Amino acid sequence: MSTPDVLAPASLGPVALRNRTVKAATFEGRTPHGQVTQELIDYHLAVAEGGIGLTTVAYLAVAPEGRTHREQVVVGPDTEGGLARLAEAVKATGAAIAGQVGHAGPVANGRSNGARALAASRMPSPLSMQMVHSASEADLTRVTGAYVATARTLVRAGFDVLELHMAHSYLVSSFLAPGLNRRKDRWGGTLENRARLARRVARAVREEVGDAVAVTAKVALSDGFRGGVTLRESIELLRLLEEDGTLDAVQLSGGSSLMNPMYLFRGDVPAQEFAASMPAPVRWGMRTPMGRSFLKEYPFEEAYFRPKALEVREAISLPLMLLGGINRLETMQQAMADGFEYVAMGRAVLREPDLVNRISAGQTAAGVCIHCNRCMPTIYSGTRCPVRDALPV
Repeated sequence: MSTPDVLAPASLGPVALRNRTVKAATFEGRTPHGQVTQELIDYHLAVAEGGIGLTTVAYLAVAPEGRTHREQVVVGPDTEGGLARLAEAVKATGAAIAGQVGHAGPVANGRSNGARALAASRMPSPLSMQMVHSASEADLTRVTGAYVATARTLVRAGFDVLELHMAHSYLVSSFLAPGLNRRKDRWGGTLENRARLARRVARAVREEVGDAVAVTAKVALSDGFRGGVTLRESIELLRLLEEDGTLDAVQLSGGSSLMNPMYLFRGDVPAQEFAASMPAPVRWGMRTPMGRSFLKEYPFEEAYFRPKALEVREAISLPLMLLGGINRLETMQQAMADGFEYVAMGRAVLREPDLVNRISAGQTAAGVCIHCNRCMPTIYSGTRCPVRDALPV
């Protein structure tokens, strides 16, 4: 088979894309009251007008306690109108739009949300200094229903793709990780049991939407902490999901927002900026030896998830999105040659929203993001590239 052109039109399930580039979901910090704002629309319009094939809105919670904090959008009747305006604006540019759908689980700040956080097993929360509750059968039934209702709303709002968040120690991911899931019931123990929630949610969403939209999932190659999901377990999970036939593609990610966030990002660690952006209790905690070890250092190299992702590519047939520090056209082309169907970028298009257009026009073959990660702490005040902001106008 010939290697596809990353910049040529393609399909994702039932959705036509103008090219194979995806803006990965990175929380935008532009919904201060939990509602779609013009600032959020403009944020996605920038990359949509800049040539991206699919832009992903993050993070759309299925329930109030499923937000990481209270500023996030909970999908429902009171947010549907704003989401529809966002979808309409993005699609008018020729780009497609995805909604990252999820429940934050133990990554949720229960104190900020005013609602108890849930996880596979009871555990302390470093975010709220409260205990996270172990999800009951009733909780899991309710949450599954909330995923279905969210999917229904986003389809009505005009979204093209639903990305189910199954990574980063969010609720579904907390069930997958043996170190976070100490349950003795049908939801814990073997991988098949720990994968039950992931499969249940994907199946319920697919049954709701049929082929009206594409359904994808974000899955960790590895969580990057002892007791987290390993590459072997990730492959086993993806085989189960592939057998179920519920997904159109999978975005391969890694790391844990709760235990090891830098495993996802790699590169420089802006520890001081990060601490300054956090609530006081967390800021004080980050000054302790344990807190300082939270932001581990990993050297940056482009396409750093590629070696593990290649093992997944060998094991399963589902279409895959390669993520992880992709900046150059050469790297995108290599991903296509490797058998990946799409490439996902975050920091590269935050730094240069028009990067895809400039590459398509032959004006450049590489982005200029330096992976200083100073964008990470800005998620609480409006995600942006401080380096870009500092440039003269």
